[in-house]
Amino acid sequence: MVDWLWLIPVLPLTGFFTLGVFGRRMSKSLVALIGVGGVGLSAALSLLAAARFILTPPQGYSITRTFWTWVSAGGFAPAVSFRLDSLSLVFVLVVTFVGFFIHLYSAEFMAEGEGYSRFFAYMNLFVSSMLILILADNLLFFYLGWEGVGLCSYLLIGFWYKDPVNGRAARKAFIMTRIGDTALAVGLFLLFSKLGTLDFQAVMREAAAKWPTGSSLAVISAALLLGGAVGKSAQLPLQTWLPDAMAGPTPVSALIHAATMVTAGVYLIARTHVLFELAPSVQAAVGVVGALTLLISGFSALVQVDIKRILAYSTISQIGYMFLALGAGAWSAAIFHFMTHAFFKALLFLGAGVVILGLHEEHNIFKMGGLRKQTPVVFWTFLVGAGSLSALPLVTAGFYSKEWILWSAFSGPRGSYWLLAAGLIGAFLTVLYTFRMVFIAFFGEAKGRLEHRPGHRLKTPLVVLAFFSIVAGFIQIPRTLGNVSLFSNFLRSAFPLEDAGPGSLKGEAFLEILSAAIVLAGLFLAFLLFLKNARRLNRFAATRFGVTGGRFLFSGWGFDWLYDRLFVRPLMWLARINRNDIIDLPYLGIAEIGRESHAVLSRTQTGRVRWYVTVMVIGAIITLTLVVFL
Repeated sequence: MVDWLWLIPVLPLTGFFTLGVFGRRMSKSLVALIGVGGVGLSAALSLLAAARFILTPPQGYSITRTFWTWVSAGGFAPAVSFRLDSLSLVFVLVVTFVGFFIHLYSAEFMAEGEGYSRFFAYMNLFVSSMLILILADNLLFFYLGWEGVGLCSYLLIGFWYKDPVNGRAARKAFIMTRIGDTALAVGLFLLFSKLGTLDFQAVMREAAAKWPTGSSLAVISAALLLGGAVGKSAQLPLQTWLPDAMAGPTPVSALIHAATMVTAGVYLIARTHVLFELAPSVQAAVGVVGALTLLISGFSALVQVDIKRILAYSTISQIGYMFLALGAGAWSAAIFHFMTHAFFKALLFLGAGVVILGLHEEHNIFKMGGLRKQTPVVFWTFLVGAGSLSALPLVTAGFYSKEWILWSAFSGPRGSYWLLAAGLIGAFLTVLYTFRMVFIAFFGEAKGRLEHRPGHRLKTPLVVLAFFSIVAGFIQIPRTLGNVSLFSNFLRSAFPLEDAGPGSLKGEAFLEILSAAIVLAGLFLAFLLFLKNARRLNRFAATRFGVTGGRFLFSGWGFDWLYDRLFVRPLMWLARINRNDIIDLPYLGIAEIGRESHAVLSRTQTGRVRWYVTVMVIGAIITLTLVVFL
């Protein structure tokens, strides 16, 4: 298994280079074969690696493969090295498996548009960068993959670059995430300067040995890493780029939101959990950030009309749940929700893409309606994804992962009533905005007719992802419902500490009943508000309070407005004032002297021989005079 571990990220990388160089001269069928096949082979190798890892666990439950030393200077010698353990294996499986089906879906979805080979080249590079990020054995190699997914997000969000709106969305995503990336880079400098290494395992060992719990260096380091995670995972206060990222093609949205970029921050915190345990205040901040993010984005999703923006705010909210779990010390619970979320969120985005494609790029849910009769496969699979997102009790994967987070938020090492309350309110909001979307788009009177009927390459990923959106939850069932702990046992080697305290069975059962009741109550209320009595809600929305509140939530709580006035406009004002940069003035002066000297000297070039002879004679006289008298 060690010998071919490097092929998992290299296969899609090879696809990127092949399509980037020769793609324009290839047929679309060959482009699809290379683009989809590379990721498919990576998925097959990942499954084989998982089987070997589980059946014959390696010594220390990890495999490291070093290929060459990247840099060697002054005691700094990071290597191009891959490490496979239980944590990275979960992420690799999800990224390659979900990524493969998104690529398969894209082969049909993007077939009629331009830039077919360019699209698959970017998508392959995206998957390869994420796999490098996951498998990297040191923080510098990890940072290469981290910046790689940032670059690919810019290229894919702005894929249809001829529309200025798409270009602005891509630049916004790039700039917002660069803020977090800068914090992460500073954190890496600090870790190396104080610990002398950037190897993940060595950093954790040295930090635990040298820094006492709560030390200033541990707090600063963890805070800087949190800054990077917040930017990449679109959490407060750097969450505003993700809804605008919907400018990219729907498969891009599925890949970014489900399996790759936005979960990179979750992986970073989980991978460096020892640092956060040494900085309890920062770990508490992780939970607070997650709680606030899931509530703010949940309220915003309630009033969106673009089906993809609803799902975008949902992604921000669900990543908030993962941060809440990380802040509570429930490391395995956060990773479990990452896995289930990848299945049902990719399913929802791909289902939305079929609807948008069939309705000629219509995104407004109020211009849909009645779709359940026109496309039953999409409806039923979308309903499965919506149920899993809403954590419908007992029958969906989202129920088991979210239930684990809620219990850990209460009984975990750093859990609290406040985190639990935020999680429960967020669960109620999730059901409301999810089934608002379902009831408006798929029920009621049809307002449009699907012109494009999905083929097998569109339907197959929906059916497979719907299957896993149900059964994936059964590998981790709470004590009160059967006590299956396959997932937490598998991750025990990565997270040796218990995710949650023992608590009481009665308390856990009560919380499960309470959360299930909240979900069912939210479903019933969504039915009343958005299907049965929609006119009453419309009348309320037309009131002054409804209009003002709706605009505020629709704008994402006004964060873009605030940032525009706090940062963008002052910066533009300073740029206008300092148009002639004071630092550049001396250099501009030198350039001006050169231009004036040229103008003066050019006047001597008249082309008249008499003038040239006269100047030569005068010059000779001046030279001889100086020689004689000086």
